[in-house]
Amino acid sequence: MEMPRDKNGLTEEEFLAAYKPGDYPRPSVAVDMVIFTVTEEGEENYRKLPEKELRILLIQRGGHPYLGCWALPGGFVRPTETTEEAARRELREETGVGKVYLEQLYTFSQPGRDPRTWVMSCSYMALVDSSQVQVEAGDDADQAAWFQFSCRKLEKREGKELWEISLSHGGAALRALLEKGEGEAFTECRILESQGLAFDHAKILAYGWERLQGKLKYTNLAIHLMPESFTLTQLQQVYQVIWGKELPTAAFRRKVMPMVEATGQFTKKEGHRPSRLYRKKA
Repeated sequence: MEMPRDKNGLTEEEFLAAYKPGDYPRPSVAVDMVIFTVTEEGEENYRKLPEKELRILLIQRGGHPYLGCWALPGGFVRPTETTEEAARRELREETGVGKVYLEQLYTFSQPGRDPRTWVMSCSYMALVDSSQVQVEAGDDADQAAWFQFSCRKLEKREGKELWEISLSHGGAALRALLEKGEGEAFTECRILESQGLAFDHAKILAYGWERLQGKLKYTNLAIHLMPESFTLTQLQQVYQVIWGKELPTAAFRRKVMPMVEATGQFTKKEGHRPSRLYRKKA
């Protein structure tokens, strides 16, 4: 059977043999990881449950560009792996865990987002239980740390919204100002100011937070931030710290009961009445 030929008279084999990839500009492809966890704030009153804090893992850059600034964990995709395989590799290298919730967020491809060259970033969101994580900085980083994270709307005028991202860890305080159209996703926002955050990672962070907030309305994603067993009050605290508001207890429990099952065990050695422990429904 004769092989089909193109308008230049070439078979596919002949075309591929003559093809020169260098004739066309090619981007580098990276993955950037928005890794969320929830930790407990210290509390001296043993009769009161510790408050929850939403945290994000950041890496302090040990080389140019953005030397000394903080960035999302990530790296370049290797020729032998998919973007998801690269994301899981980076997750294992930075946190020591691999079997966690992971989903692709968005591909950030704005020209000039990386001063080195043309780099497109396929971003991912991961949710981890902080008690299972051993954080280590990679070869190109000075240190890795969990930063307390908040994102709030400052004002709205003339169809535009101004948002502020704040991140803190020890003596380090990072801040970014973002502007977007009313009703637009953070993928469409402009970074007006970025203090201490590298590249366009403020935009990626904001979109990861926006995705997490939205999916909590109709999924059980918050359970991936919990230990194996937990109380309903602890789970409610996680929803509240992500949504930034108090929730009516009765309505919350009606919402989450289809997602969990009782373990048959209760909390011990706490300064209040023992509470029933639950786990993710199988």
